[in-house]
Amino acid sequence: MKIEEIRNLSKDELLNKVESLKEELMRLRFNKKSGQLTDTSVIRKTKRDISKMLTVLTEKETKKQQ
Repeated sequence: MKIEEIRNLSKDELLNKVESLKEELMRLRFNKKSGQLTDTSVIRKTKRDISKMLTVLTEKETKKQQ
């Protein structure tokens, strides 16, 4: 996802997306260990999406406090 798309999401939507991406990451890691995952770059992209969403959540919390 692009950062602008992420910034347009609400806090609840972001939390739900982070949770679902963490579950997907777990499945991807399992598939990699079992040899079923052919494109391992998906793991890296998923990690980056999670970190982007957590960063935007932190930005929103910081902005709210000011």
